[in-house]
Amino acid sequence: MSRRVIRQWGLLACTALTAIATIPARAADPAPEVRLAPDGGLALPEIETVAKRLDAARSKIQPSLGATVYDFGRTTLETLPQGDQSQLQQVLLQAPGVATDSFGQVHIRNEHNNVQYRLDGVQLPEGLSVFGQALETRFAHSVSLITGALPAQYGFRQAGVVDITTKSGTTDPGGQIIMYGGARSTLQPSFEYGGRSGAVDYFVSGDDLHSNSGIENPANRFNANHDTTDQFRGFAHITGLLDDTTRISLLAGSFHGDYQIPNQGGNQPQLGLTVNGTSDFNSATLGEHQRELTQFGILSLQKQWGDVNLQASYFTRYSSLYYTPDPLGDLLFTGVAQTAARSSWANGVQTDASWRVNDRHTLRAGVLAQIERSVGNSNSLVLPVDANGVQTTDTPFALNDSSSKTGAMYGVYLQDEWRILSNVTINYGARFDVVDEYTHDQDASPRVNVVWQATPTTTIHGGYARYFTPPPFELVGNATITKLLGTTAAAATTQDSVAKAERSHYFDAGIGQVIIPGLTVGVDAYYKRAHNLIDEGQFGSPILLTAFNYAKAQQDGVGLSSSYVQGPLSLYGNLAYSRGIGKGITSAQFNFSADELAYISQHYVHLDHDQRWTGSGGAAYTLNDGTNSPTRLSADLLVESGLRRDGATPNGSALPGYYTINLSVVQKLNVFDGRPSELRLDVINLLDRRYEIRDGTGIGVGAAQYGLRRTVLAGLTQRF
Repeated sequence: MSRRVIRQWGLLACTALTAIATIPARAADPAPEVRLAPDGGLALPEIETVAKRLDAARSKIQPSLGATVYDFGRTTLETLPQGDQSQLQQVLLQAPGVATDSFGQVHIRNEHNNVQYRLDGVQLPEGLSVFGQALETRFAHSVSLITGALPAQYGFRQAGVVDITTKSGTTDPGGQIIMYGGARSTLQPSFEYGGRSGAVDYFVSGDDLHSNSGIENPANRFNANHDTTDQFRGFAHITGLLDDTTRISLLAGSFHGDYQIPNQGGNQPQLGLTVNGTSDFNSATLGEHQRELTQFGILSLQKQWGDVNLQASYFTRYSSLYYTPDPLGDLLFTGVAQTAARSSWANGVQTDASWRVNDRHTLRAGVLAQIERSVGNSNSLVLPVDANGVQTTDTPFALNDSSSKTGAMYGVYLQDEWRILSNVTINYGARFDVVDEYTHDQDASPRVNVVWQATPTTTIHGGYARYFTPPPFELVGNATITKLLGTTAAAATTQDSVAKAERSHYFDAGIGQVIIPGLTVGVDAYYKRAHNLIDEGQFGSPILLTAFNYAKAQQDGVGLSSSYVQGPLSLYGNLAYSRGIGKGITSAQFNFSADELAYISQHYVHLDHDQRWTGSGGAAYTLNDGTNSPTRLSADLLVESGLRRDGATPNGSALPGYYTINLSVVQKLNVFDGRPSELRLDVINLLDRRYEIRDGTGIGVGAAQYGLRRTVLAGLTQRF
């Protein structure tokens, strides 16, 4: 075992935090009569009762009333192919209106990123990771995707809210060790353990992944070239009850990922450059690498005073990214070989509170303040050129550049949940946000949602939200662009306006209907009109996403969802239509050619992630249900109509559509009395479909990307 792995597992062993199971409740639950244990603490039955009551109290602080919510409970997460080994992005793809992209990105309702992640109700700042994710399915007790016209407590990132309720020693007691792996040299040992000691609840998990399939294949072949990855994730959560109305929790996690950048073989440089007498280079030997690191922590205090509930949290997140090029190959193919390092450290506080005034009104308010320090350093190996762009010498030279900036975001909200009738509720309020980073801006955002329980089986909702979205906290400055003038890395244009905050009007309406017990269907439609819409692209060799704005944009769509659960059988199916267009580039213009800028300034173009149709579905059935050795069969389906590519105009065409099917078989065994074992077999892309996610063209698209071919994986789980 390497020293790096030993250090990482040592860090995991020292990390601690808690988990909370969200239990909805409308009225305040009476506090139980608490008995003291002989040592003066709370007796165990009362501890579990208090913990569940505080879970219910916290769910009242931040409800999603009027928004569209798609839930993945623990049973659902275990049923999906790969189970807890599946990436969180793969889980989200089974929700309506979520489309896949390269580097594991997902687009929710035709937005590029703009996704907010919350752990037990606390918003986690964005990081720099492109390929890897610090958050994973393994430590989630449940996952909710919240979209639509969001209530006022959700600010800054509003395309969707991924709300993760983490596992705890109360909801997921005991431990397990898993050995998982298979095709493409995949090996992923992992563990988790949860329990309770008196008033302290704890849960820890970790995994170490090695695979020869780290990033999507840029070539249309079964195995990618130069695509090895090694990743480590650790998570821990500890909670302590101070009394029957107060608890404190500490949550922490760490991710470390090393990636080879896969390459296409058989290509030769096309720029006509010569470096130290060399002009030929086989692209199959390119050796580029990227390392990503994310660490986070959240310390929370929750308090209940009768009908008043409060949670106050401090959060911190550090992330870094380091890219190393192939010095000769990158320079010959792209005109620059850039070693790039980026780091970001964010700290902040979040406080949310609710007060159930009476049977008709519940007031909620909160504040979030975040300070972030962003640092960038790069060393660019380039060649000098004359005024006509012709190379003047074959001896490269290095240009160093560095930048740093401290910025802040602040937000405050107030809202009222008003039950105007027994079956009609209005949730109205507003938030005020300030961004003070590379851009300086502020805005007030009113929100209103109406929910009508038309019948016991029919729910209708509609809402409006004003959104204010700050750009990601990163910038390629004019100083950098100026330094590269007169070199092979010079940009087509030197214009570089600062990325601006996005403002938008968002309308959403939908209906949910229970057809028969166990069968639920829903339909939801939305329309968004935006000014300075934020998009992102990968424009250079370092795999970094750079933000830019469209002056005007429109996005709209409709989604259908259905689910059926009856005994050992569960089924679901989703279908979504969406459209997204933008006009006029108003920031980071140096990334575009003069022709592109001129055309987009006069015409609406499709967003590069504008995918017209997405669909998902799945089925699961348990044989011998209720016995000690059940067998679970499950499958899921993903259908995509294809992302955009260049045609006669920028983003003027679409890639061919495709579908994939994944299959899973899980057999539980009772080898050791009371300590069950589990065997699983997963087949990803069962039919070995060949499909292309990106073809290397389109606005902000860096390279071609092909989907994963058939992959067979197996695992053994031993519980203890």
